[in-house]
Amino acid sequence: MPPSQLSASAPMRSARYLSLAEREELAILHAQERGVREIARRLHRAPSTISRELRRNAATRCHGSEYRATTAQWHAERAARRPKVARLAVHDALREYVAERLAGAVVTATGVPIAGPSVRWTGRRHGPRQRRRWARAWSPEQIAQRLPHDFPDDPTMRISHEAIYQALYVQGRGALRRELTACLRTGRTLRVPRARSHGRGKSFVTSDVLISERPAEIADRAVPGHWEGDLILGLQSSAIGTLVERTTRFTMLLHLPPMPGHRVGAREKHGPALAGRGADAVRDAIARAMHTLPQQLRHSLTWDQGAEMSQHAQLRVDTGLQIYICDPHSPWQRATNENTNGLVRQYCPKGTDLSALTLDELNAVAFTLNTRPRKALGWRTPAEALDTFLKAASHTGVATTG
Repeated sequence: MPPSQLSASAPMRSARYLSLAEREELAILHAQERGVREIARRLHRAPSTISRELRRNAATRCHGSEYRATTAQWHAERAARRPKVARLAVHDALREYVAERLAGAVVTATGVPIAGPSVRWTGRRHGPRQRRRWARAWSPEQIAQRLPHDFPDDPTMRISHEAIYQALYVQGRGALRRELTACLRTGRTLRVPRARSHGRGKSFVTSDVLISERPAEIADRAVPGHWEGDLILGLQSSAIGTLVERTTRFTMLLHLPPMPGHRVGAREKHGPALAGRGADAVRDAIARAMHTLPQQLRHSLTWDQGAEMSQHAQLRVDTGLQIYICDPHSPWQRATNENTNGLVRQYCPKGTDLSALTLDELNAVAFTLNTRPRKALGWRTPAEALDTFLKAASHTGVATTG
């Protein structure tokens, strides 16, 4: 019987794929020991197409590297058969690994699980001002890129991030439960096409603390110890602070509980800020966090022009940090911190009362983020990157310059 693609009723084969005639010419040129780029020019194809064809569809029986057109065509037709069984559907260990990184429990540094808010799965995307389920919430790309680190000698423990997305979103390839989409950053229950997904200064800001005065060594992220910070706001004037180290992306969260007298009786005009996010409270919280770090990790802090940083002069005395203030309406000058705020918002959504979170819960969220692999760190975790720096500093015995 002739091949099905040669029958009269067969649809026209896409020119995107190599034809049998092209594979025959490729086999002849390859037997003549012509180079990949020369073959590509003659076939009017990309060199990567030729090299991939020789690598994937060569006659590999008995470990031979000969290329035969008929054998290559058979390999290509077999690979093109649909539907295919999803990899996660047949690989139990891989499926459990992916599900654990998506929906695993948030734990403290000592391994104690933190349940977080109880959120019922409704099959719909969470609202912008509603509580969200807490989970480890690694992104599919983080999971896919971390597998070679965790299983370097097991080639079966490999999967692409696109396959994970399809397992979550595509009907018929749902090896993962649909409710796990709530653990993704966006929380979307349906996939959005790419085409659709597309002031005044402060009196305490002086010329010596503007970001334009920040040394170049801070901008190039060469030396750890330079931090970016901001506040995340919630209902009832609640807030938490975020601090992220620019080089290692190590994150610390500041607990800012309401002060005594908050929302008790009428507020005193021009009185102290009792909501917990005033300048004094933020200054003390930053100082407490910085005093837990070695001196070589306390060089500078970059903040926006919020009034909570009006005590920056005293903060410099308390911690030794050099303070720099961003320009108005310029969040890109703290890009690392803005990205971190987005990560934290997965656990502290807008429109929720952040004062309900305890210090242990905030530490658990920070621990979760610091043990999540990051693309910018070569898929290491921030905790691993910081540990590497501290070990190197202890071996040399020389502190880095600020």
